[in-house]
Formats: sequence, C-alpha cells, structure tokens
Amino acid sequence: MASFVDRVTLHVTAGNGGHGVASVHREKFKPLGGPDGGNGGRGGSVVLVVDPQVTTLLDYHHAPHRTAENGKQGAGDMRHGANAADLRLGVPSGTIVKTKDGEVLADLVGEGAEYVLAQGGRGGLGNAALATQKRKAPGFALLGEPGEEATAVLELKSIADVALVGFPSAGKSSIIAAMSRVRPKIADYPFTTLVPNLGVVESGGTKYTIADVPGLIEGASEGKGLGHDFLRHIERCSVIAHVLDTATLETERDPLRDLDIISKELRAYSGDEAISGVPLAERPQIVILNKVDIPDGKDLAEIVRPDLEERGMPIFEVSAVSHEGLRELGFALAAMVAEERAKVPVLEKAPIVIRPKAVDESGFTVTHVRDGAEDYYQVRGAKVERWVKQTNFANDEAVGYLADRLAKAGVEERLFKAGATPGCEVVIGPRVGGIMFDWEPTMMAGAELLGQRGSDLRIEQHERHHRATRAEKRQEFKEKMDARAEARKELWTERDAGHWTDPSQDDE
Repeated sequence: MASFVDRVTLHVTAGNGGHGVASVHREKFKPLGGPDGGNGGRGGSVVLVVDPQVTTLLDYHHAPHRTAENGKQGAGDMRHGANAADLRLGVPSGTIVKTKDGEVLADLVGEGAEYVLAQGGRGGLGNAALATQKRKAPGFALLGEPGEEATAVLELKSIADVALVGFPSAGKSSIIAAMSRVRPKIADYPFTTLVPNLGVVESGGTKYTIADVPGLIEGASEGKGLGHDFLRHIERCSVIAHVLDTATLETERDPLRDLDIISKELRAYSGDEAISGVPLAERPQIVILNKVDIPDGKDLAEIVRPDLEERGMPIFEVSAVSHEGLRELGFALAAMVAEERAKVPVLEKAPIVIRPKAVDESGFTVTHVRDGAEDYYQVRGAKVERWVKQTNFANDEAVGYLADRLAKAGVEERLFKAGATPGCEVVIGPRVGGIMFDWEPTMMAGAELLGQRGSDLRIEQHERHHRATRAEKRQEFKEKMDARAEARKELWTERDAGHWTDPSQDDE
C-alpha cells in the first residue's frame, strides 16, 4: 500500500447558502405585524491550509472528494440561519495548486499559508430584508446561492536546502542517514529509494535540510525511470550535490560520465517557471565522491579528481560507512546554504493566498446566438446569474421581483438594442443549466403608453438610433400642445353649433 503520495486530483464542493424565509409576524392585537422572515446562512468554503503535521497527500489519494457543509435556513421572528464552518484541508508545506490544464493557482509554502479553493454560497434574503416602501409585505424570499465546485491538481514539491542527486545505488540514502537521524531503506540493489527522504543537519550553528531524491537515469527528464516523478522535489533546493559512485560494479559507468548525464538531465528538466526560479543547472553545485573507504574507490577518486576540478565545482571525498569527510562536507554545505538564504528576504509570516474578486460584477453581456436551427439571445453576468439562482420560480411574486431587478439593471434595454422582439427566446446563464424563457417586455405604466392599437411605443422608442436633442424635444412638445389646442377648439366649435345634445332628451 502506498505510504507517500505527492500528486493527487482533488474534487471539492463548497456548501450551499441557506434559504431565506417568508414569514409574517403574528401577535395578539397586532394583526398587521409585518414581515419577519430571517436570512439564510452562508455555506462553508473549502480552504487548503499548510499543516506542519501533514507530510504527504496520501489522505486525498484515498478520499479525493470533499464537501463542505451547507448554511442553515432562516426562520420567522427575524431569526437568521447559522453560517456553516469552512472545510479546512491540511496540506504539506510546498504544495502547488494547479488546474487540470496545468495553470498554477497557488504555491503554499510556510505554516499558516492558505488558499480558498471553492467559495461557499451566499445565504438568501428573507422577506424582512426585501421589504421596501412600495413592497411592505413581500410574500417571497430568496433562495440560497449554490456553492462553487472545483477540481484541482495538488503537487508536493519538498522544501529542502540541499538536494542529493545521482544514479541508483550511488549512496545517497547512506549519506543522508549518516548526516541526519533519518533512517531510509538501504539495500544493494537499484531503485531502493522509491520516495524522497528529508533529513535535518546542523553544522556550525546552521540548521538545514537535505533531500534524498530517488535515483536518476539517462532520460529522466523525458519520463524514464523514477526521475521524472521526483525531479520536482529539487525545484526548491538552493544547492545541488552530485553523489558519484567511485566503486560501481558496472563497467560502462564512471564518475565523469555519471556527472555529465545527470547534469544533462538537470538542464533538460523544465518545471514551473513561477516556482522554480533559477534553472536547476545554474544553481550552486558540488561533487561528492562516495565510497572512498573501498581501495578501488579511493584510487578512482584520485584519478578523476583533476578532471572534476577543471569544471569549477567543489569536490569532497566521503564515505557513508566510515564517516570519512562527512564533517567537512556538512560545514561546506552549511556555508553555501547560509549564503543562498542571505539572498532571499525572510518572510515573518506565510502569506494568505486569496482569489481576487471582480472589481465590478454588475456588468453583463447580451449576445444574439445563431447556431444552426437555434436562434436565441444569451445574457451572461455574475450578478444577473446569481439573481436567477436565488429566485423561487414556483412563486409568482418572486418571479415578478426578478423581472423588476433585470429591468432596473438594464437587461431589457440591452435586449432591445441587440434586436430582440417580444416572444424571442432568451437564456440567462449558460445554454445548459441556465434559465430559458420566451421574453415579454415589462409593462412600465398604463394604457396611455401603448399608443394606437397594434403598436407599442416602447419598441418605437428603442428603435431610435440616437437620443433626442433639446431642440427636438421642444419641437415635439410644441406639436403636442398645438394638437391639444386644436382639438379643444374643435370641441367648442361643435358645441356652439349644437352638435352636442342632452342624453335625457334623446331618451324621450
């Protein structure tokens, strides 16, 4: 059974907001108590937070689906529903949050760093909050907003100062076991180490961590062997230590050739640019000639040392068995780590990662969609779509309230400008999952605005391509006044001529 997992796909669902309640206050001798429905509570969000007690993503490998609690429904007597607690998921320090397409959403480093992966839904308003001077006793309430759903890929990139890289069986696990208290699995066959090991070393007053990366082979950057899966664990390391086997039993291998192959793989590997920073091949590097306790290993180390010195990297001859040279190696690594740390500003506290909200979510778009036999107008916008989700379509008053909100926001005016006519098919939101209806413009006043039978002044007004100027408005007003005066004059002329009769005389 797996005990170390450094990559998982996590599916999360935030909690839904609680529904608002439509209620009327009832009390003896107070028949008109007024609305007292409470608001619904907010749904719980899903938050990733760095927990120092968590070292692997194993829990999310076994349970990749997580759901937060829903907010509570409101109640009468102005009782608001309780907000749901956020679902806080612990992850190791060094966890990268990505989309399924590979886009980096957050880099969680340091205790306390957190990231909101899915936002909980807002609670619906009760009828007490919806009451106005014109709508004193609303008979409806708003529904809670659904919580967000998200799918993210979590990748763990170990936090270490020094990375030990090299071919399988080069002695990396033995060195980290000799320099720290870590006890990794050690055996005399390749690929003994299947998971990265982290050890803490203290030398000269400096405490630093060493990562033992599973053995690399030629073509590791292209996915061969185990290297492609674990090269990500050295992306954060400030110093790279090449462990070369001077007592290998393979005749086709030698320290110089091993160093060239591993260096080539480091240059070929490309991690996340936002995370990696300086390319691996350009970071401070040292060479560790291991197994010098063996006579043949000591001789080979002396032979290749001049060639290695020409490459300009510090060289250390060590033995993980006899601990020869490990003290000097520890002090040298401590000095290099301290130098690299001095270049990076120290953060007093891990930053909290948040997703910025839109500056203005009141905007919306109206698009005329012609897709084959389909011909409809689509309205998209964060606010108008949220209004639709919060509407109880089984309540006619709630539907009317939604229509008023849409008209006030200018949706109808934009539909007119887009060419929509009464009876057109309109979709608010996505084609699948949105609200679809046959559009009928809202009646804004009485019959005097309808104009002559068979016409609609509202449509005629929106068909104008420009706004009327002051001169045009004055001319239009003058014409109306002249027409009214002419009609009044004609009526008086008919009266004086005796065209008007008394109805009582006609009945006789």
